[in-house]
Amino acid sequence: MAKIKQDSSGKKRRAKKDPNAPKRYMSAYMWFAQDVRDRVKQESPTLTFGEIGKKLGQLWRELPEHERGPYQRKSDEDKVRYEQEKAAYEHV
Repeated sequence: MAKIKQDSSGKKRRAKKDPNAPKRYMSAYMWFAQDVRDRVKQESPTLTFGEIGKKLGQLWRELPEHERGPYQRKSDEDKVRYEQEKAAYEHV
């Protein structure tokens, strides 16, 4: 996570994130949104970016638990990947 530091004028500024740091894992919802976004855009091409996000959230809330399973598994696998990369990154 980016740290906050003070510059010479005393103002607090966020330090730039290390570009070599591992990319955070995606949640089950994000895997779902990535999978379904194009279909929602095709079904309703007039929706704005924010409206698409609301629609995706609604679809996720309505999704039965057993249909969320594949997305949760992807998230769990991605979390393992992230933690391995993070451990390797911190020991360098």
